[in-house]
Amino acid sequence: MSVVDEPVERYLIAGLRLGRHIDGLVDAYYGPPALADGVADEPVLDAARLVHDLTALLADLDGGVGDLDPVRRRWLRAQTVGLHTTAERLAGVAMAYADEVERSYGVRPAPIPEDELLAAHRRLDEVLPGRGSIADRSIAWREAHAVPVEKLREAVDVLLDDFRRRTSELFGLPDGEHVAIELVANEPWSGFNYYEGDLRSRVAINTDLPVLSLSLGHLIAHEAYPGHHTEHTRKEAGLVRQRRQAEETIFCVGTPQCLLAEGLADLAIEILIGPDHHLVVAELLRPLGLRYDAEVATEVAAAGEALAGVRANLAWMLNEEHRPVDEVVAYAEQWALLPRARAEKAVEFLTDPTWRAYIHCYIDGVRLCRAFVDGDPARFERLITEQLIPDDLG
Repeated sequence: MSVVDEPVERYLIAGLRLGRHIDGLVDAYYGPPALADGVADEPVLDAARLVHDLTALLADLDGGVGDLDPVRRRWLRAQTVGLHTTAERLAGVAMAYADEVERSYGVRPAPIPEDELLAAHRRLDEVLPGRGSIADRSIAWREAHAVPVEKLREAVDVLLDDFRRRTSELFGLPDGEHVAIELVANEPWSGFNYYEGDLRSRVAINTDLPVLSLSLGHLIAHEAYPGHHTEHTRKEAGLVRQRRQAEETIFCVGTPQCLLAEGLADLAIEILIGPDHHLVVAELLRPLGLRYDAEVATEVAAAGEALAGVRANLAWMLNEEHRPVDEVVAYAEQWALLPRARAEKAVEFLTDPTWRAYIHCYIDGVRLCRAFVDGDPARFERLITEQLIPDDLG
């Protein structure tokens, strides 16, 4: 595949060059091999040079350079602003955390008021089984749903097959698409989709901490069907192969593309199955003998939905207020009702230099995507097939 438009080629090269500075910044690349080979063979360019190149690209996009329709030009500009922000940080430009998030992902972050978290705790107090404090009851109930490692792969395969069938029926999947699963350790995340191009994904599931049956359905929907893998394959088949939009062949952390991708992926199981997804997943896993208190899980999810926002507060405390890590871990234990090990893992993700601002892709991404989709699968399909930016979601 040749890159037709000069701004697109410059964007791809800029992303690849930044990726040589930051491990993991290039989440996926399946574009022209010659571009990747050329960047790999050249000396690592300093950050100031990358800032200069990206500033020039933004000026040319605003000046109408390239044969791009307005939608592509707007999308490419938003992406370039994200890369420019990362390059400036590398070059030592001082930047407030809120400005970094807004320029990277297209949303302005703000901490969640603790009154909202306290209200969620009160609702959880009414639905959690057992006696004792809310934290003790929440931890005991959740951790009792740990999937034995020897049953994990079989459980994943059951859900993967069912979700693939449902996704194919609801949205369609390109011929030849495929997901491979691997179990990994020593990573800051719970699951990760490595998109390899040619309609293939490798989904890694982290076993550092026990994987819970309660979250396994969400994980598979998020990483595979109809989440990340489905979005990647539909866009490769439609935007790249049919419409020759090569800008879609790179996926870079620190861009609005990530916010929409994580938002739609977090919404995926709701769209695929509906509000009763815990009941459906429980039935799928029942033959494996795995515990799954589906009715309680549904009530707990509704009561504690606001607690997802605790992660925004953790990021704010670390990066805006520069609080000590131990204090932030304790905050996660208190407000997110997490055991120490899971609180430490949550904070580890937020202290990783590549991922420190990324949490807002989940929190604000799912908020925007849920409002945009409003329960309509046809609108969800737009998210997995079209070039949209956060402003398009209203």
